[in-house]
Amino acid sequence: MKPRLVREPLPEAVAETPAALQPSEYTAALIQVLQARRDCVRGASVLEVGSGSGVVLAALGALGAAQLCGIDIEEDAVSSGMLLLAELGHSEAAEFYLGDMWLPVAGRRFDMVVANLPHFPMERADVPGRLPTWSAGGASGRALLDPFLEGLDGHLGEDGRAFITHNAFVGLERSRVVLARSGLEMRSVLKTLVYISPEKRERMTNAVMRIEDGCTIHCYGPYAFGEMHVVEIARAGQSLR
Repeated sequence: MKPRLVREPLPEAVAETPAALQPSEYTAALIQVLQARRDCVRGASVLEVGSGSGVVLAALGALGAAQLCGIDIEEDAVSSGMLLLAELGHSEAAEFYLGDMWLPVAGRRFDMVVANLPHFPMERADVPGRLPTWSAGGASGRALLDPFLEGLDGHLGEDGRAFITHNAFVGLERSRVVLARSGLEMRSVLKTLVYISPEKRERMTNAVMRIEDGCTIHCYGPYAFGEMHVVEIARAGQSLR
């Protein structure tokens, strides 16, 4: 897909966010962390990779971010984000790109980068009421996570920071290794359990469940919960807050 800047909502856009883009508990956790770091946000240029409904960018705008940039591969997401930010009075500070990962912002750097990417260990599937890309991070859960982490350094300003959601069962230590190659480090700033729905559990890579059951995944009969973190990423030696 050739990335493009979208200046107006697409013709078929509707005022209400599609059900498939409704915010999740991951979104809520990310916003909670950002609210606690409003001093980092105020006056910052921020980028969200995988902007979805646009609500994280809306929260950043409310916290005083100076520039808001969103990227998503789904047309509905770009339209929904534009409509939401316009409704909340942030349209002058906002720009949205329809495109994949870092391509739309090649050569640009931001004070803050945020992401709540699909990184559940499952392949794409047709799930009623969901987009084909819903939660799907490939067999390891890292199909999008690794390219994001590998490209992050090239898009952070000198003192930039990133905040992302990260399922523990797809390898926190592996992410630390990937980041270290670029001179970045990370730490967990929030840890919680998230419910793993039956639709996810039945599609989850068996090897991941087998290894992580009782460690970062906890099953109680038909119910399962996974450990999820919001992590902060910065350059090595830079003070993590």
